[in-house]
Amino acid sequence: MMDDLELVYEDVDPGRHRRRRKKGRSGLAMILVVVILGALGGGAWYGANKLGDFFAVPDYETAGSSDTSVKVKKGESIADIGNNLMHADVVKSAKAFVNAAKENPDSTKIQPGTYKVRKQMRAKDALAMLLDLKNKITTKVTLREGLTIGGTLDALSKATGIPVADYKALIADPVALGVPDFWFKRNDGKPVEKSIEGFLFPDTYEFEPGFTAESVLKAIIFRFNQEMEALDFLNKVQNERKISPFEALVVASLAQVESGNVDDLGKVARVAYNRAYKKNMPLQFDVTANYWLEKQGKPTKSSSDLTAAELNDTKNPYNTGASSKGLPAGPISNPGSAALKGAMDPPPGDWVFFVAVDKEGHSAFAVTDDEHRANIRKACQAGVLSGDACK
Repeated sequence: MMDDLELVYEDVDPGRHRRRRKKGRSGLAMILVVVILGALGGGAWYGANKLGDFFAVPDYETAGSSDTSVKVKKGESIADIGNNLMHADVVKSAKAFVNAAKENPDSTKIQPGTYKVRKQMRAKDALAMLLDLKNKITTKVTLREGLTIGGTLDALSKATGIPVADYKALIADPVALGVPDFWFKRNDGKPVEKSIEGFLFPDTYEFEPGFTAESVLKAIIFRFNQEMEALDFLNKVQNERKISPFEALVVASLAQVESGNVDDLGKVARVAYNRAYKKNMPLQFDVTANYWLEKQGKPTKSSSDLTAAELNDTKNPYNTGASSKGLPAGPISNPGSAALKGAMDPPPGDWVFFVAVDKEGHSAFAVTDDEHRANIRKACQAGVLSGDACK
């Protein structure tokens, strides 16, 4: 064999003398070479495949089985999320999820929250589920502008399934829920009703699984504080209106309920300011009588059905009837952003009267009694007012 191998190497150089080969032995050598090379090639192929398997990233090959949920926390990296998914048996490996995220430019848009996913999913499918907000598990509730405490707690209870009693047990101490104590001060010498009314900011809220009555209320108060800061409400009403923030909040709550149209919120606030501070007149807002009825657990009424005794109830701390001047003891509703802006920066004007004059709720404003009576006639002609008011 050594001679044959030497012959092979010699054949590579054409200048050397060639000896005559023995056909039998040469053929056997060639067969052996082919066998050896084949074995080496097969081994290399097998080894390469085994090596590829060793370095392959484990990933499930299905769209998943049973439903489960995972939580994405604020500030978590893609690797953190991948590890959480792997431990929950949603993906087979964190690396597979990281690789899927690298291939999807939208992966940076994953939002914090709790998501519905499935166990044993392909990593790319798990990523897709986290990017689809339809899979985000939340409890949503919308609090509209002008709701009272009662209306707000009813809406929260209906949406969250937490009994109203659980919420009521917490609202006696608004400061503990996040209302800064400085709010309950006023400059007009009137008493302060330390209540959560006015601080339950109207908005749409989403609560993640695990919420409680306390966490819900604190989230709403937190949103109120955010809005106050965004509007610079405290500084503006103190520096420009020359009143306490609490008094301005009271006016915003009055305007929110009295105004039939968002366009008039600021003008209604101006009427309240003119009557309370410039003219030393009673507000005579019917809504404060109805608020007192609701506080006592009694049914509210339309303005035309309120009696003189109800409109001038001296036991009512929110009374704004003929016998009571100035602002009531506290807010009578939870005003939205537009009403807060109206109270913070009302349009200039000397109006002290207003009345709704169309079916869309727009009001006409007046300075004198004669102007006001003329506006009342317009309201009667439009069918907004009727009965004794139009006689």
